[in-house]
Amino acid sequence: MTAEYKVHGDVAVITMNNPPVNGLGYDTRIGLTGGLEKAIADASVKAIVIAGAGRAFSGGADINEFGTPRALAEPNLHSVILVVENSPKPVVAAIHSIVMGGGLELALGCHYRIAAPGAKVALPEVKLGLLPGAGGTQRLPRVLGVETALNMIVSGEAVNSELLAQQPGQKLFDRMAASTESVLEEAIAFARTVADKRPLPLVRELPCKHPVGDAYFQFARNMVKGMARNLPAPAKCVDAVEASTQKKFDDGMATERELFINLMFTPESRALRHIFMAERATSKIPDVPADTPQREIKSVAVIGAGTMGGGISMNFLNAGIPVKILEMKQDALDRGVATMRKNYESQVKRGKLKAEKYEARMGLLSTTLDYNDLKNADLVIEAVFEEMGVKQKVFEKLDEVMKPGAILASNTSTLDVNKIASFTKRPQDVIGMHFFSPANVMKLLEVIRGAKTGKDVLATVMSLAKKIKKTAVVSGVCDGFIGNRMVEQYSRQAGFLVDEGATPQQVDKAIERFGFAMGPFRMGDLAGNDIGWAIRKRRAIEHPNMLYSRTADKLCELGRFGQKTGAGWYDYQAGKRDAIPSPLVEKMIEDHRKELGIAPRKISDEEIVQRLVFSLVNEGARILEDGIASRAGDIDMVYLTGYGFPLHRGGPMLYADQFGLFNVVQAMKRFQRNPRDDVKFWEPAPLLARLAAEGKTFNPTT
Repeated sequence: MTAEYKVHGDVAVITMNNPPVNGLGYDTRIGLTGGLEKAIADASVKAIVIAGAGRAFSGGADINEFGTPRALAEPNLHSVILVVENSPKPVVAAIHSIVMGGGLELALGCHYRIAAPGAKVALPEVKLGLLPGAGGTQRLPRVLGVETALNMIVSGEAVNSELLAQQPGQKLFDRMAASTESVLEEAIAFARTVADKRPLPLVRELPCKHPVGDAYFQFARNMVKGMARNLPAPAKCVDAVEASTQKKFDDGMATERELFINLMFTPESRALRHIFMAERATSKIPDVPADTPQREIKSVAVIGAGTMGGGISMNFLNAGIPVKILEMKQDALDRGVATMRKNYESQVKRGKLKAEKYEARMGLLSTTLDYNDLKNADLVIEAVFEEMGVKQKVFEKLDEVMKPGAILASNTSTLDVNKIASFTKRPQDVIGMHFFSPANVMKLLEVIRGAKTGKDVLATVMSLAKKIKKTAVVSGVCDGFIGNRMVEQYSRQAGFLVDEGATPQQVDKAIERFGFAMGPFRMGDLAGNDIGWAIRKRRAIEHPNMLYSRTADKLCELGRFGQKTGAGWYDYQAGKRDAIPSPLVEKMIEDHRKELGIAPRKISDEEIVQRLVFSLVNEGARILEDGIASRAGDIDMVYLTGYGFPLHRGGPMLYADQFGLFNVVQAMKRFQRNPRDDVKFWEPAPLLARLAAEGKTFNPTT
């Protein structure tokens, strides 16, 4: 039963019971309307309470029904709320823990609301590229005031119930309960006190005005325009709330509905809904059941106190997990710890971290120069130089000293995790944990599953990723895993574009206008061009037939490694990160073209974007075929959380779906006719070609 009906004397209680957050799925809606009809028909029932079991009143729509006919089947949420409003007996919402989205809209349809302290109250639909579609934009301003309501609707952020209860003139809550545990009992008692009151109060009948409406809403539009670049939903939220102040309630509802439907079909909303579902799907591993036993992780060891090691350590300290860092020399340890302190102190100065929390986190950190001091750690992560010989020495030593059952993880970004595991006598305990720099900031964690990695190890690391607030995506073993294997093709195309006539700044600006946080050349300067150089040298040995532009190698031969050397594809001034076009680099590129006999041609921004993005798509399709990634959505999450792919486009694979896979294939065929490009690479991957021919997509519709 997803909605349970019980009578407590003269009060009927309808309890939503659809774990984990009492989503308002079809069965729950049927249960609510059935319970209301039963209570209305029972002469002994004087009042009705709607409650939520478990950890929520209701979190809104049931995500399991997204994109299915059941999501819109009658009774839809509008219909349920109409039944509530039209009840001849008072209906009281007993709110606790979570009341969001459709759950809040349901509560606003009730005649009265009593809330427990600490309840998270929100209308988060804007985060899915939508606006509240069951009266939220029309009712919330009537109970909280226009400005408070609009702020909540445009941000989608949750606000604590007690904070809202303190708002002057608020009519959202008729009473605050003493606690979550007592809210139902207090709601039943409250229902008895209002059982005979008539007429029943309706939120729809409350006035809704703003004293300087035109000026305020224009100000609000200007604000959201600056904050929500490329996303249409926030501006439409302003339009809907404005309608609540200018129109009769039913007309405002019609405006809300029209705006909701229009947003539903925008590519931006499709992208955000896809991200919402894809992020939740990353933790679902086909052959690893949800109830797989996990290993206990009470302490962590990190090998290396450099930029990555320090950043990795901070993730665990932030989660309250003790960390011991190992280095070979004391001065390296001291520098690493000093950098961590500096990072935390910066957060304290900016008001992002309380001083006592900073001290508590640093209190969990210890250091050592001796591998034997790590032996009791439950998880050890190496963050040493990206070279197999170095990794071998580390893992042979870890195999020797670490306790049985400890998880041995490598932060490698490209190397073979199976080979790393072979350096130990316990390959089942070895896994890749590829953090992205800066590791204490970036959300992505690529979890590399070796051929012999234990299922319990994989389940443990995926669970641990949630504790340290990372989006973990499982990858199989291949050169570069998911992200770097794809970005290699992206970088190759950037190089070919420059060879053919584009400038680094034209390429960067074109892809940044598309929505990337940073273009490939600025990204190379930030990460360090020497890193890519080292990878290309290794790849030249392993894959001698792979084509590359030589411009990046020539740049490195000049010692222009990027921001850290003050010069890369761009010039940099001391203490600044502004990328200044370099005449020296322009001359280098011109000379290189002359060496190759290339007459530069004019290249459009459209061609730049398509070659860069579709190179990701084609390699992504091959990764899916190879079984390196389980889903196209996993690839999208890697690029959204680790590589700056624009959020409003939903990731490379979803962007390809929305562009049309047939059109993507046609573009690739055009690129194959370019003699300066890699003709073999632009042969559409078999999976891509098949899906395009069948009119299908990489991702299911959401």
